[in-house]
Amino acid sequence: MTSVRVLLVDDQPLVRASLRVVIADTDDLEVVGEAGSGAEAVRLARELRPDVVVMDIRMPGMDGIEATRHILTGSGASRVVVLTTFDDDEFVYGSLRAGASGFLVKNMSLEEILGGIRVVAAGDALIAPSVTRRLIKEFAGRTEPARPRRQLDGVTDREREVLTLIARGLSNAEIAESLIIGMGTVKGYVTRLLVKLGARDRVHLVIIAYETGLVTQSGATGPTG
Repeated sequence: MTSVRVLLVDDQPLVRASLRVVIADTDDLEVVGEAGSGAEAVRLARELRPDVVVMDIRMPGMDGIEATRHILTGSGASRVVVLTTFDDDEFVYGSLRAGASGFLVKNMSLEEILGGIRVVAAGDALIAPSVTRRLIKEFAGRTEPARPRRQLDGVTDREREVLTLIARGLSNAEIAESLIIGMGTVKGYVTRLLVKLGARDRVHLVIIAYETGLVTQSGATGPTG
């Protein structure tokens, strides 16, 4: 089985060393490079073409948000997972807008972080409900002005329901239970939403739901007209 190629980006050598040691003990992950700054991360991502970039946010010079934007624009092959300290980091939402496929919190266990890397490498978005709900409460009110409502044109009422539940952090199983429909049906709705809204993944469906006002910071559903 081919290993997932990982680029570690953090200005703290101890953080990189801890992850490198743990990854070395896995059979399906390998560290192909390390960077201590955003600019170095962009250069190495273009040179090494890793499958996943584990990105810190607060770094001297180019921060992780700008580095993420450059990496995803420049290569298109890599996926980025933010690794940050949630309690004092106000830039997580900005990193998702820049194209990151999810985020990890530094106080998670190393095994949870490794699991998150695997999820993103498999093409999914890391959007654990418990963490996502905290993120939404903290950052939903700090977005740019809502985009025109027309972004939801062509989305059916049922798809709006599914999108609302996604934005509230529910998993596919929880959505199926809430709407009393099958898992396959939920997956179908999610796929159609990704296509209709031009979203990269599930994380970006959440962003669209908040930016268009479908879901508000308080958790109430916004206007649907």
